[in-house]
Amino acid sequence: MLRVGLTGGLGSGKSTVAGYLGKLGAEVIEADELGRKLMEPGQRVSAEIVRVFGPDVVGADGRLNRSRLAELAFQANRIHELNAIVHPAVIAAQQLWMNEVFERDPAAVAVVESALIFEVERDARARGDKDSILADWRRRITRLVVVTASDDVKIARYVDRIFQAGEGRVSYASREAAEADARRRLAHQIPDAEKVKHADYVLDNTGDKSALLDQTVALWQQLKAESNNFTAKLSLE
Repeated sequence: MLRVGLTGGLGSGKSTVAGYLGKLGAEVIEADELGRKLMEPGQRVSAEIVRVFGPDVVGADGRLNRSRLAELAFQANRIHELNAIVHPAVIAAQQLWMNEVFERDPAAVAVVESALIFEVERDARARGDKDSILADWRRRITRLVVVTASDDVKIARYVDRIFQAGEGRVSYASREAAEADARRRLAHQIPDAEKVKHADYVLDNTGDKSALLDQTVALWQQLKAESNNFTAKLSLE
């Protein structure tokens, strides 16, 4: 069994890598998707966000207005308040998911895709939390994969994705506004150069998707071999 953290800044291509790994045979869960589920009406996380940020973050449909919440988090510098609510719940949900995966298949490679693996630890320690699982990602991750790209490339990909999906018409008055938002988000993330120092594997996504796929296939072969090795060792104990 292998617990793998897959991370990279916004627009790095980590979601593409996660998709490739899933097709190759890995069990994959996305931290953002977990967060979205926990922020649905009736969930404890959603209620706490409304309590802290006020009723203005609730849309006409009764759901959280994610654009308004992001505006408060990044532009009003309240991201740490939001993370303090969401991160513990997401990590707990990830742990439950991994336990279920390994009960089904002790040799599984379970991949958690998250942009904020390092940032969760940083923020926990900044709050004075030095002992919980949030303050040490190595307690929940066996191998760490970092997907890298230059900030300019990340920003361009982020903006292209928004406008190709039609979200730009609603959220941003111009591409320049979307780029400014991307830079604000990146400013809250730890630079790739720091993450790479602690990574077990690094994928360079400055090229095209075929190059990234080749790297991911090689990565999968290594991860699967490691998982089989761990399982063999456990069976001898």
